[in-house]
Amino acid sequence: MSSSDTTAETATSGQSHTARDGKGILITGPAMQQLARLCTDQGSHQVLRVGVRSGGCSGMSYTMDFVPATEIQNDDERYQYEAPDGASFEVICDPKSLLYIYGMQLDFSTALIGGGFNFTNPNATQTCGCGSSFAV
Repeated sequence: MSSSDTTAETATSGQSHTARDGKGILITGPAMQQLARLCTDQGSHQVLRVGVRSGGCSGMSYTMDFVPATEIQNDDERYQYEAPDGASFEVICDPKSLLYIYGMQLDFSTALIGGGFNFTNPNATQTCGCGSSFAV
């Protein structure tokens, strides 16, 4: 896959956001608000890297971290998202991880138990109770 630079748009429900070409991660409204807040706190030269790595109780686990924009690789997929309040941020993903998380939804919950970012992956054949690891 070649690197693409796409712009986010609101899905028909008005609550979820995805890249215009449909290849980006589906991000719910609460997750968009939280990510926009975190991105503002991180500064303008940071991007959100999302991916997977070996490990976790189901075999693979999700990774999500802010990295300097200088760490973007030539083969990374790049997606621009814009929150309803106008804040924008970039999400990047390496091609290998994209194979595992294509179509994934990222949500955010403020619940005391089980709160935080939650991943819903249509490619996962098995997930763990904590929701941060999966198998395909």
